[in-house]
Amino acid sequence: MEAASSPADPAAGYPARLTIAYEEQLNRWLPLVKWLLLIPHYIALFILYFAAWFALIGAAFVVLFTGRYPPGLFGFQAGVIRWTMRVYAYGDLMTDHYPPFSLEKDPNSPVQLEIEYPEEVERWRPFVAWLLAIPYMIAVSIIHYIAALLVFFAFFTILFTRRFPRGMFDIVEVALRWAVRGWAYAAFMVTRYPPWVWG
Repeated sequence: MEAASSPADPAAGYPARLTIAYEEQLNRWLPLVKWLLLIPHYIALFILYFAAWFALIGAAFVVLFTGRYPPGLFGFQAGVIRWTMRVYAYGDLMTDHYPPFSLEKDPNSPVQLEIEYPEEVERWRPFVAWLLAIPYMIAVSIIHYIAALLVFFAFFTILFTRRFPRGMFDIVEVALRWAVRGWAYAAFMVTRYPPWVWG
């Protein structure tokens, strides 16, 4: 779970938030087949990413002329990110809760994503947000390499102890949280630059 943020915390109140509930006990053998069970999700997400790309282009033109992100397209983009994070959390061995084939919120899911809808988006933002996000996304890539290494070690701890070590779990969660922030900013869904803070 996400630690409470202090008022001085740059990440406090950030409009894109991801939390993954920590499970004390995991299935010992499920890590052996999770990659196989996720194949249908990978196929669905491959198709959704194409749709999300065209939706993003459409949203860019609407923002250019109106200064507002179309709510329907915003909800679709948020849903694709939500679906992706559920798949990542399952594939990264953080949960045994099989991800639903859905873009919608699921209160029963251990993976919760919230992206606040912006009432106004600067008209220039679709053209440069992705460019401004590049340094942050480079950092995200580095953190993800570290997280992938931790997931590799967690595979063995789950096999022998049925536990994902909490400290390692928290680092992988931060990696996914940074990815969400960078993705949402690059897609001009949030207008506040992602904070360069751990957490």
